[in-house]
Amino acid sequence: MADHGAPEYATADGNDYAEHTGTYHLFTKMTLVGTLGVACFMLSLALGGANGHWGLFTIGTLASVAVTAIGLASEDGKPKFLFGLLAILAFLLILTS
Repeated sequence: MADHGAPEYATADGNDYAEHTGTYHLFTKMTLVGTLGVACFMLSLALGGANGHWGLFTIGTLASVAVTAIGLASEDGKPKFLFGLLAILAFLLILTS
């Protein structure tokens, strides 16, 4: 059996836990906002493609892009307006079908 000594950390100076935490929060923020943005876009596309309401598709797409940008720029990463847009687009999809 090989003899294993103590590990050597020649390049690890200090603790960068704050950087790890910041990266994790950025990742979860981007994932949440990106997923909801794509969901809003897909609902807009469903309105336009399935029912022929291309005006609602255009409005929904522009609103989805704008609210996604607001969600990415927010401090806490919780795009509150994006949830509302998702609900409105789902409601419109139900009404037009």
